[in-house]
Amino acid sequence: MKFAHLLWLAAWVPVTAVATPRVDFALGVLAEQRGDAAAAAERIGRAREADPTALPLMLRVAGRRQAAGDLAGASTLYREFAAGQPERLDAQLAYADFLRGASPDDDFATQMAQETLEKALGRFPGTLEIQQRLFRIYESRERRDRSLAVFEELASGKPGRLRTLAATEMAGTLFPKDDPVAKARVDELFENACRAEPADPVLARAASKHFRTTGRLAEAIEILASHVAADPSSLELRIDLGIFQLMAERPEDGERSLLDVLAIDPRKARAHQTLAKLFRKQGRAEEARPHAAEKLKIDGGSPAEFVTLADEFLAAELPREARLLLEKAVFFHAADPALAAKLAVATRRDPETRATASRGFREAEALSGKDGPATDPVFLSEFAESLLEGGQTAAAEERLRLAIRGFPAEQKRETAAALRRLAGIWQRENRNAEAAKALLQRADSLDVP
Repeated sequence: MKFAHLLWLAAWVPVTAVATPRVDFALGVLAEQRGDAAAAAERIGRAREADPTALPLMLRVAGRRQAAGDLAGASTLYREFAAGQPERLDAQLAYADFLRGASPDDDFATQMAQETLEKALGRFPGTLEIQQRLFRIYESRERRDRSLAVFEELASGKPGRLRTLAATEMAGTLFPKDDPVAKARVDELFENACRAEPADPVLARAASKHFRTTGRLAEAIEILASHVAADPSSLELRIDLGIFQLMAERPEDGERSLLDVLAIDPRKARAHQTLAKLFRKQGRAEEARPHAAEKLKIDGGSPAEFVTLADEFLAAELPREARLLLEKAVFFHAADPALAAKLAVATRRDPETRATASRGFREAEALSGKDGPATDPVFLSEFAESLLEGGQTAAAEERLRLAIRGFPAEQKRETAAALRRLAGIWQRENRNAEAAKALLQRADSLDVP
């Protein structure tokens, strides 16, 4: 119950002068919030006296006794509550859980919990919540014959998600992993359940995982294919199907399954990621890049991942794609200087946004500092072009000089282009004629194969 509702009740009760167990309970919780333990105990105790069959009230009172160190008193409350209401499953489960939780290493408490649950099972036959608890108790008490009996009852019953998952989990406890008979039994449990409820995603996921982890990829694919046929909207498992098909060396089927998912929901990052890996493996880099970009746009990634992929787009002369990717990147990493610098370059190279690039260069330079990514020669060359377009020749010349000094020796073509650009500025302005000539000669020497 929300604290505001409790305050409302506290204001409402004196006016109406009506006392009910629910109001007393609410006022008791309010007193607890205020730190008034005595008033809380009085109110909740009064509520329980008025409604002794309310499980939440008993749990509250028992919990207070247990927290105060009165384990015997709490145990008495649970025992009397369960004994007084044998027809209530929740009362029996609460008492058994208390015994196991409060005294997990006490064999007498465990025996009492077992007896309580066995009596409840007689009244509520086939109840999974009881069977699971009894199984754990039998195993803890080394009563393998009884835990096997619980497993057999579940395994031989009507197929269904909860019973099948419980039985297969028990099988993992009861039998060695390499036991072929047990493995066949679990296979049968999953197959029967999936056949009965093919659209159930929990069953399909568990069954496919079982077959995949035991080396039967074909069977796992069959389970998922049947599930997808029954429920085409189960997109996560359709992605699993595509991945399993790729693992089984069925690339055409895997690609088709993943593309079908994206046709329904283009924001499934796992499908994009898997297709990007597949296409790169097949040497289809042009097809891989858009999927890699979508994966990063949806899930995010490190600045380095964004920059690396943006460089691929720029190298492929796709500045718009690089810009869109980097705009999303700075949403995830607003103050990263490397992203800001790369975004400025992509913005200038994209004809749609070239006119707005100048501001991005300034912001990237401010974020970068003296030794950051704004000292990259490509950034400096692009910044120089932006400055020239804005009529800032001196600033452009300064950055071209820095770029020329910054290009590594192996980047001869880029260095030559920067040299010619600087020489062209001087020639256009009729200055530094000899220096411009020297720059051009040096550029020509770099062009020699």
